[in-house]
Amino acid sequence: MTVIANIDISTPTGRKIVRELEKHKRVVQLTYPEPIVQEKIIEETISLEEAEEYLWTKLEESYGVDLRTL
Repeated sequence: MTVIANIDISTPTGRKIVRELEKHKRVVQLTYPEPIVQEKIIEETISLEEAEEYLWTKLEESYGVDLRTL
């Protein structure tokens, strides 16, 4: 007979149970799920120069003066 259990290893009790099961390698086979891939993929990136220009533009909008000239 095979038993499938989902154990939450984010709790101390869950980690303790998994450690105990790992001691019995002949009869216990542990399968860990694949980590969840970030669903939101960055489709467009910008260069460092573009990011820097964006920063200076936002600062100029906030303070009303070009901070690069100070």
